Amino acid sequence: MTEQDFSKFTAEDWKNYKPDIPEEEEKTEKQSAIFEIRAGQGGDEAGLFAHDLYRMYSRYGQTKGWKERVLDQNISSVGGYKEIIFELSGTGVYDELQNEGGVHRVQRIPSTEKQGRVHTSTATVAVLLKPKKTEANISPADLEISTFKSSGPGGQYVNKTESAIRIVHKPSGLVVTCQSERNQLQNKETAMTLLAARLLEAQERSDLSKLSTERRDQIGWATRSEKMRTYNFPQDRITDHRINKSWHDIESIMDGKLDGIVKAFKK
Repeated sequence: MTEQDFSKFTAEDWKNYKPDIPEEEEKTEKQSAIFEIRAGQGGDEAGLFAHDLYRMYSRYGQTKGWKERVLDQNISSVGGYKEIIFELSGTGVYDELQNEGGVHRVQRIPSTEKQGRVHTSTATVAVLLKPKKTEANISPADLEISTFKSSGPGGQYVNKTESAIRIVHKPSGLVVTCQSERNQLQNKETAMTLLAARLLEAQERSDLSKLSTERRDQIGWATRSEKMRTYNFPQDRITDHRINKSWHDIESIMDGKLDGIVKAFKK
């Protein structure tokens, strides 16, 4: 369907619309993952840390030959991320990085700190298995879809029309939005992909009614005390509190050299 055709959609057309989610090779599709990184406590520094985490996973993906696609993002005024949602596609993505979900805590001196004090901030990471095309069977009757004007990157073009999409999945109460693409069709399909991934996560936990609680169990409340990993820059050390193991050379790890951490969870 062209963008011109899509612009003529009525409310009834939206209700009955089913996106064409591209079907990849089965092995790759099973292993691809969607990442949601959000700034937690710590203001601007938390947003900068969220950006650093995104960069770490992106760089690691490049070394593995994985493909990356940003699905949605909300950039802060200082260049960090209030939120970024992206997809890594390739063999082994989910298997290798599924343990990255949780609250990440950073201890360092922010670039804006004038007195050299160490600040503590957090960001949350959720890692969702991307569903196969055959698993993305969502009833249109369960969806409430609305549009709004994009406020994200893209210049004046994105703000001329209501190209951004908001989807509410009524049975679970899940809400997804997308405004990173240039037209409604692309934003709708991206939002549906994200919704399908979140619903698959709930299905695997076998209780859709507990979706909000279960997701909170993974990403937590993003408080400084509720952490699964600490990045201590003054001591050049990363500690994973779940397995009580630490690694040094923090700059290299933040630059994408995650192999040591990934291997530790495979033992």
